[in-house]
Amino acid sequence: MTSSWLTLIGTGEDGRLAPGGGDVLARADIVYGGTRHLEMAGPLKAEKRNWPSPFSSVFGDLEKLKGRKVAVLATGDPMWFGIGSSLLKHFSADEMTILPSLSAFQLTAARMGWALQDAECLSVHGRPVDLLRAALYPGARIITLTSNADTPRQVADLLADEGYGRTRITVLEHLGGEKERIVSGTAENWSQDVAPFHTLALEAVADPGIRFRARTPGLPDEAFRHDGKMTKQDIRAVTLAELRPCPGALLWDVGAGCGSVAIEWLRAADRTRAIGLEPHTERRQIAAENAAALGVPHLELIDAAAPEGLQGMPQPDAVFIGGGLTAPGVIDTALQALGPGGRLVANAVTLESEAILLSAYQTLGGTLKKLSIHRADAIGGLTGWRPLMPVTQWSLTKA
Repeated sequence: MTSSWLTLIGTGEDGRLAPGGGDVLARADIVYGGTRHLEMAGPLKAEKRNWPSPFSSVFGDLEKLKGRKVAVLATGDPMWFGIGSSLLKHFSADEMTILPSLSAFQLTAARMGWALQDAECLSVHGRPVDLLRAALYPGARIITLTSNADTPRQVADLLADEGYGRTRITVLEHLGGEKERIVSGTAENWSQDVAPFHTLALEAVADPGIRFRARTPGLPDEAFRHDGKMTKQDIRAVTLAELRPCPGALLWDVGAGCGSVAIEWLRAADRTRAIGLEPHTERRQIAAENAAALGVPHLELIDAAAPEGLQGMPQPDAVFIGGGLTAPGVIDTALQALGPGGRLVANAVTLESEAILLSAYQTLGGTLKKLSIHRADAIGGLTGWRPLMPVTQWSLTKA
């Protein structure tokens, strides 16, 4: 902490600084912040600087100020969906001192009488409201940061679309300040006008008969729009079990198709990322629509085929090959990209692709298995088993 030159100070809606923030401002050479923050700070000996446009240029500006005493003013707890994480991508923790104030999540939980550990804390500030779709289940308590005064209406429309029209929406404006106000209503009847600066609290109530989408892999096939080229429900569940999604992990989905595997990966654990390679324009469009509808609009889709399209991509934690196995070098390229402990899973339905997996198994080891699913179906006036196309699956964890 003694080597830090950059101090990040959280502020409340009432202008109150985090403990120790006043002393930092008194000693600072330069203070950055939004117009509202700088006005609340009052007269300072330091030079006041508003955030530049584009905002990304601030990191270069700050780099040139190393060695001087720089303070940054931010709302609430800057380490919770705030500027703190962005700054730490450019500067080390040793260079920074962080003084948090009460977050909007803490204040909202206090006003609502909710235990914060039992609530889902999200942000749709500058992000698609579709992110909320993945967090919905009957009885869910969700606290989310918002972008503007129109966000509650967008959220209300989303909830009604998902079959959660009876969900109670509470808008908490200007928390902790003189203009604090709380407005409530249901999603299906929402019509209130609210202040742009607010936090949203949702108490999810499902319509009768609604089957909520669990985040456990294995969504029904009907949850996805597709052209027939997709990893079906039961095979998908086994595939995700082999891929082992964990928080923050990155998946390469080679031959993404309608995006079913990548979407289930993103839903299965927090902060996961996924890049889908799909050379067919229509399938990429379908995958993007599926991702938004299922609450993971951040699925990244690339117009490329393997192995050429894999060059220069960030290192994955897992790779799924659902298509393109017969292209030379796909497995080798994927294995080279994985680090120790990385998982590779490949599915084959043709004899040609199966032969490639058999050769990989004999050469590299791992696990090779045949997956066969039968579903009950009407046969005349009786019931019989109707087989789905069997899938050969090879999986390997890199040593």
